[in-house]
Amino acid sequence: MPWPKLWSSSTKDEGASPETIATKANRTWESTTAIVSEAAGSVQRNTAEAVPAQFKAFTQPETIVAAVVLSATSFGLYRFYRSYLRRIPQAINISPGYLGRRSLVGQVTSVGDGDNFRMYHTPGGRLAGWGWLPWRRVPTEKKALKDQTIHVRLAGIDAPEMAHFGRPSQPYAQEALDWLTAYLVGRRVRTYVYKADQYSRVVGTVYVWKKLWRRDVGLQMLKAGYATIYEAKTGVEFGRAKEERYRRAEWWAKVRRKGMWAGKQPDYESPREYKNRHGVGAPKEETKQ
Repeated sequence: MPWPKLWSSSTKDEGASPETIATKANRTWESTTAIVSEAAGSVQRNTAEAVPAQFKAFTQPETIVAAVVLSATSFGLYRFYRSYLRRIPQAINISPGYLGRRSLVGQVTSVGDGDNFRMYHTPGGRLAGWGWLPWRRVPTEKKALKDQTIHVRLAGIDAPEMAHFGRPSQPYAQEALDWLTAYLVGRRVRTYVYKADQYSRVVGTVYVWKKLWRRDVGLQMLKAGYATIYEAKTGVEFGRAKEERYRRAEWWAKVRRKGMWAGKQPDYESPREYKNRHGVGAPKEETKQ
């Protein structure tokens, strides 16, 4: 079928009246519409004839809607798994999107020093089967824990330094290590992560359940007198509105002569002063699990 002639090459139309031009345009539009309708009908008939009967169900609106809903649900479940149920093996694997926004649940496997420890990430906690499903157990062997734990540095506090690399330990360093070990090892904790440091650790506020109460581990260590406020010119992280509480806890421990404040000497040296004097730049010695 020939295409309608939209414009005439003859010069006799140049002087035509507006009514004549409108009439021609209307006829052209009607002709074009008829051609398009005929073509669309032909395509629809050919498509219907080309699709086998057994596949016609897949072209029904109900089938298409169900497929879209199923795809959206599967994608949503996958996103939920990656965000909340995927296990993170080490601190270096924590996504930047977690920092300052999310928390991690896990079981403490070891304490390396008075202010840091390692935990095995158990996403979802007991609700996700950790601790009671046979395939969701926290390993206990060193070989199984290798490269599978998150190294956590307690935010806002500093414990006395242990003896490392030929340097002597500070007074009460062993007591601080023993206190944190007894307080955390084998227990489930929740860590609110703020940032990663240069030693492949994540800095965060840590909570543990003691009987019916959730305890801030850093705050409790300050109250016990086995840690001081972390003092540095820059980069100190306390979490949300915790600095004042931490400073009050340190003051309270000093007044009550708790922990290392019980036998404080005139030549007392804080952990920060000790590290500055010895030029400590390497990470503290700690267990590898």
